[in-house]
Amino acid sequence: MASKNRKGSRLVAAFWRVIGFFTVSAICGVLAASLVVPGVAAAGVAVRNSIIFFNSLPSELTVGTPSQSTKVLSADGKTIATFYAENRVKVGLDQMSPFIKDAIVAIEDSRFYEHGGVDPQGILRALTSNLTSGGQQGASTLTQQYVTNVLNESLLSADRGDQVILSGQKSVGVKVREMKLAIELEKKYTKEQILEGYLNIVFFNRDAYGIEAAAHHFFSTTAKDLTLPQAALLAGLVNSPSFYDPAVHPENSIQRRNQVLAKMLSEGKITQAEHDAAVATGVDLKITQGQQGCAAAEIAPYFCDYVSHLILNNPAYGVDPADREKLLYRGGLTITTTLDSRLQVPAQAQVDATAGANPDKWGASLVSIQPGTGKILAMAQNTVFLPAPGKFDTQLNFNVDSKDATGSDLNGAGGFQPGSTMKPFTFAEWLNEGKSITAELDASRRTYPLDFPWKSSCGKVLGAYATAQKALGAADDLQNNDEGYYRKMPVNYGLYNSINTATFAEAAQLDFCGIQKMVDAVGLHSGVDNAPVNMHQLGNLLGAIGVAPLHLANAFATFANDGKYCAPIAIVDVTDAAGRKLPAETSNCRDAVKPEVARGVNSVLQDVLKRGSGVYIEPKVQDKVPVAAKTGTSNNNGATWVAGYTTGLATASFFGDTLEGQSRPGQNVTINGKFYKGIDGYMLAGPQWANYMVQVAGLYPAAAFPPPPESMTKP
Repeated sequence: MASKNRKGSRLVAAFWRVIGFFTVSAICGVLAASLVVPGVAAAGVAVRNSIIFFNSLPSELTVGTPSQSTKVLSADGKTIATFYAENRVKVGLDQMSPFIKDAIVAIEDSRFYEHGGVDPQGILRALTSNLTSGGQQGASTLTQQYVTNVLNESLLSADRGDQVILSGQKSVGVKVREMKLAIELEKKYTKEQILEGYLNIVFFNRDAYGIEAAAHHFFSTTAKDLTLPQAALLAGLVNSPSFYDPAVHPENSIQRRNQVLAKMLSEGKITQAEHDAAVATGVDLKITQGQQGCAAAEIAPYFCDYVSHLILNNPAYGVDPADREKLLYRGGLTITTTLDSRLQVPAQAQVDATAGANPDKWGASLVSIQPGTGKILAMAQNTVFLPAPGKFDTQLNFNVDSKDATGSDLNGAGGFQPGSTMKPFTFAEWLNEGKSITAELDASRRTYPLDFPWKSSCGKVLGAYATAQKALGAADDLQNNDEGYYRKMPVNYGLYNSINTATFAEAAQLDFCGIQKMVDAVGLHSGVDNAPVNMHQLGNLLGAIGVAPLHLANAFATFANDGKYCAPIAIVDVTDAAGRKLPAETSNCRDAVKPEVARGVNSVLQDVLKRGSGVYIEPKVQDKVPVAAKTGTSNNNGATWVAGYTTGLATASFFGDTLEGQSRPGQNVTINGKFYKGIDGYMLAGPQWANYMVQVAGLYPAAAFPPPPESMTKP
């Protein structure tokens, strides 16, 4: 009984396919008439109405540039990272192998060069096959497929991906509209332009949109260099990218590729020998996995992250964050940065070496600035950007302000206490007020009463930390790192030996409003909220507020540049997919410190490495180039620094607590198997800075620092 039912069902199905064939053939005739001769008067009312309906459909199709990948490059042309929503690199038809052009036409639309956008013969053939055999043969031409891709790409670019209609979901109305657009498109563009557009937009794989990306992904080659079997495989793939994926279903892929080769042979595009040789080859994949974003950066992931924030936070690249993100991920930008890979590679190697054996997750970072331009040349830290087993991972960029960092919601983001690296700015104001480099001051004083007559010409009173001991918090009075320095001494001696009591003795003779202006002039500010460093709070004389290494390095670059401040820049050129120039950063420099003051600071900071707090730093950079530096350590040793510079390169080196809160003391710790009772700037941050500078300082000419005027050196 079951057998009879099945036989009856088959007869019924066959009957309706035959009826359907004649019915749809009639409809197809009407449709074909309206497509081929839409302006011809027709006797039949149905045909005439069909033509009227067809002519009323929209005919304009906006063919925009499809979403393309953005590249971020170093100054010397190396790829730092790629951003994309769709991995696509647009290339011209002349940059595509003849094999891929012939293969895609042969398998997808062999009458491509003969029809006007819609192929009535193809429609009849597909209908006949589908209705008589129950198959699912398609009839869309390459032009129609291109139209579909353009429409879908527009929806995706407008964040309306939910409105994309897949091929198997199209209604008759959608198909007819697609046909009308295809006909009009053929009137506007040449066949070559349509083929080029199609091959650049079509989907091959989630990591490969367009033929250039597909060639790179599957075969690690270019569209221009695709071989016959490679081109045939990719041409076959577009019909069903998942079913014919050669990495997942190689048998399906080979079968489909051979169908393409057979079509190419029958169309006379290849010889029998070429066909046979191609069929005999295997899949032979050489996959290059698609990677995008800063997590996949080839070098400098944190600098990459900083650059992305510069784009995403800048209204010049879009009216709102969504527009700017769209431009970055879909705009096909080429972003050329200031990064010098010759510096970045040793910077990364050095921070990794400094904090190698690091189970307690201490942080290390280096950032370099070019004096006179503000260009950021290197930015490195000892972590990985994404979680990795056994690695110290974080997305937080140690080197920059909170607003410029992913992960800025973490406590402690936006810099570290600079400690004694703040002292040169008080000394700069000392010289600015006309005082001598070698003047004697009393560094024996360790307490300052609440009513001490600090000077503030701008009327701003000292803040809550009214006494030095309260400012420091951990001690009843001012503490120096070593005994024996609570005495009278020349002011330069107090600076290059980093004596706390000497800095306070200086400040006692200065106008705090002048100190404030000096700190503001060199660009120092809170890395957390971009607020000024309030120098009327005494603790900030010794670096009690967090600043970012980037801006500390740049402040010292101001001294290196004879007192001229240049704002940090990272992006020197931005070009969109059409070759148009978009806004980029240019050097923005201004007079900040008097040249004679900068020269006076430089003369003393050179002695830091020769006879002061940095004398034990190895290797001896000063034996290679003229160099100045300042060491720094926070009150609990949790942040340690060396900020040092030549006339051509300024670098801030940091080692310390980078975890949330930054409250761990750097005392009784073991780093790389060595125990430290208390870490100091010269111990870890110092060698990190010196090893790096010895390697790279010569790449940026380092001249002798101009001497200060003689009047400044007299007691």
